[in-house]
Amino acid sequence: MEKIIRQPTTIDEWKAYFDLRYRILRAPWNQPPGSEKNEGDQSADHAAFFLNGEIIGVGRLDLFENEYGQVRFMAVENNYQGCGIGKSIVQYLEDSSLARGDKGMILHARENALEFYNKLGYSLVEKSHLQFGEIQHYLMSKDYVDRK
Repeated sequence: MEKIIRQPTTIDEWKAYFDLRYRILRAPWNQPPGSEKNEGDQSADHAAFFLNGEIIGVGRLDLFENEYGQVRFMAVENNYQGCGIGKSIVQYLEDSSLARGDKGMILHARENALEFYNKLGYSLVEKSHLQFGEIQHYLMSKDYVDRK
């Protein structure tokens, strides 16, 4: 089995990347196609987890303020959740963030992902926004003091 994490490069890879984001993060809440994209996609770093050439996990790294990165749009195919794909993507994004000199990372986790991020060293900061009127998110953060 060939496993690799990298940014999509071809038109078909980008299509698969955004399709996964849509199917996991938007379609279950009846959001329209296109809602999986935003203006930040142009300037962000993207990570796609490829298994035998197929994208089964994605994530995005944004530059936040005060030299912090921000993890956004994390999604893993339903039948691969719990297999370490998400952890690998977060570590890849953290490595990219650390390499550019960030001091740490923030993210807004859905309630069902709090334990996942906590196991990766993220601390709960506060309750944040309610997405689509029903998905509670929580601000979490991680400093890189131990990784430099």
